[in-house]
Amino acid sequence: MGVKSRILIVGGTGYLGKRLVKASLEQGHETYVLHRPEIGVDIEKIQLLLSFKAQGARLVSGSFDNHESLVEAVKLVDVVICAISGVHIRSHQILLQLKLVEAMIEAGNVKKFYPSEFGTDPATMENCIEPGRITFDDKMVVRKAIENAGIPYTYISANCFAGYFVGGLYQPGQILPSRDSVLLLGDGNQKVICVDEDDIATYTIKSVDDPRALNKSLYIRPPQNILSQNEVIQLWEKHIGKKLKKSSISKDEFLAMKKEQDYAEQVGLTHYYHVCYEGCLANFEVADDVEMSKLYPEVKYTTVEDYLKRYI
Repeated sequence: MGVKSRILIVGGTGYLGKRLVKASLEQGHETYVLHRPEIGVDIEKIQLLLSFKAQGARLVSGSFDNHESLVEAVKLVDVVICAISGVHIRSHQILLQLKLVEAMIEAGNVKKFYPSEFGTDPATMENCIEPGRITFDDKMVVRKAIENAGIPYTYISANCFAGYFVGGLYQPGQILPSRDSVLLLGDGNQKVICVDEDDIATYTIKSVDDPRALNKSLYIRPPQNILSQNEVIQLWEKHIGKKLKKSSISKDEFLAMKKEQDYAEQVGLTHYYHVCYEGCLANFEVADDVEMSKLYPEVKYTTVEDYLKRYI
């Protein structure tokens, strides 16, 4: 084994970012966490950053509004992983990564960049309907900038975060499983791929120094986690020992309901539509050499069935 790459994590206090920091430290990487100097009195973020420091991470001050600070941060490391939010119900910041690309071009030392993707592969979503396609269009803009600059990369397609999908039994706007009733999206039979968020981080860091991952799109598709809404509901019913009352919403009803929501919610519901009505995650094959549960069989991933147990 050679020397492990030094990693800079951007967005390290976020939902996935904090897990990436933890996984990077656990796997023995010298880990740097970018934080904004204007963090103010956000005590939770301060305490999280201090906890990273106590675990051995190095805190680096930098901002997307200060090009030189980004360049100096990038010069400290070999690999940059960005986990800034691309979810409109939080904050959609994907195009800010273009500033990070500019910093990497100037620094000239980065061996690999992981842009903030970690969901549906945007290259497969050219037919996404409005307004949800902005997420994928922006990610493709960032990809083009990376590739035009000749920056080595790895793109991670982690499909659906289990906390958002499994917790709500695939129902939009719900993150806790009901013990009484559930709304089926269509017939509930489209296959969906859900991954534990800690596993996403583990797989991502595993690939950092793997030459097989260079300049590729990698997919996290744990075979036991490719399940339809009906299959997840059945697992939950088994855990709680009762049947849920079921109703359903058709494709047309769902699209009509979507139009009544505000912009951010429409974006999110568009993604649910493609995942749960069209089966966009599992309707194409990927090769073994880009499927991460096959590349790293030593990772004991959390199954959807086990993920559900935490809610009992």
